[in-house]
Amino acid sequence: MKKILFLFPVLALVSCYNAEHNCKDFKNGKFKFEFEVNGVKKTTFFERKDSIEIETFEGKTDTATIRWVSDCEYILQKKHPKNMAEEKAISMKILTTAKDSYTFEFGMVGSEEKQRGKVFKVE
Repeated sequence: MKKILFLFPVLALVSCYNAEHNCKDFKNGKFKFEFEVNGVKKTTFFERKDSIEIETFEGKTDTATIRWVSDCEYILQKKHPKNMAEEKAISMKILTTAKDSYTFEFGMVGSEEKQRGKVFKVE
């Protein structure tokens, strides 16, 4: 019985934990996103200014518009898509934030398939 009484306050403290959400800190700035493709580490850099995002990946630069749905969610749409896949909008959701990074979830608008990643603010 004593174990149960001890466990209750611990569970109450853990259930009160809220992930940090300072999404406004990441609406503007320069960022880096690292990911792996077939065992090879890749890096993309991008700069976000409210409703525009300019991305540089493997020497190529592309521009996308941003439509903020909330402080932590936005829709990314390429301005000059080169194929049908690039014409599809991407839903982005910031899940947690830290001082210089955030964890996010993304996927094609309308798709249930989501992926996660972590972005680092470089400026």
